[in-house]
Amino acid sequence: MRKRMALILAILGFSLASVPALAAPGSTDPTVNRQLAAVRAATAKYHDPAAALADGYLPTDVCVASPDGGMGMHYVNPDRVGALDPRRPDVLLYEPTPSGPRLVGVEYLQFALVQLPGSDGWTLWFDEDPPPAGSTFAPAPSLFGQRFDGPMAGHEPGMPWHYDLHVWLWKANTDGIFSMWNPNVHCPDSD
Repeated sequence: MRKRMALILAILGFSLASVPALAAPGSTDPTVNRQLAAVRAATAKYHDPAAALADGYLPTDVCVASPDGGMGMHYVNPDRVGALDPRRPDVLLYEPTPSGPRLVGVEYLQFALVQLPGSDGWTLWFDEDPPPAGSTFAPAPSLFGQRFDGPMAGHEPGMPWHYDLHVWLWKANTDGIFSMWNPNVHCPDSD
């Protein structure tokens, strides 16, 4: 469990500056809007970071930002990663403020399985380089009518290729509710 937790924390506790920004417009679909309202209701208690800690979310100590905007600090729940339960996100996103962490969004994470040439099984790919030619990634998951971003290489050694989806429920994002980066989220060291 300790090794798994270290891997999960390593996944998100660093700068994602090498990942391109992918923006999606906000939803006007009534079904998606109801789904997002349900996520908002389910995550409202996490405005208090102590509630996140009590529910198994582990904070990282790095505030993630890029020239395209910020993500903030990631609170990862290792027991939820890959479950794809909209009301129980894998990651909570917090912006550091003088009065403490402020909940700004959620993130869903799915490790990307790949089938290598000549293999009939699926595996995780940990190399920073893409799998060999002829390899096939499993299709990207989707939630809220949105395909996850990726597959993308792990962001540091030991992290597999993965898909992720950011949802900016608690802080407006001019680039869209499902954009990877939020130009309105700031990290103290990046301002």
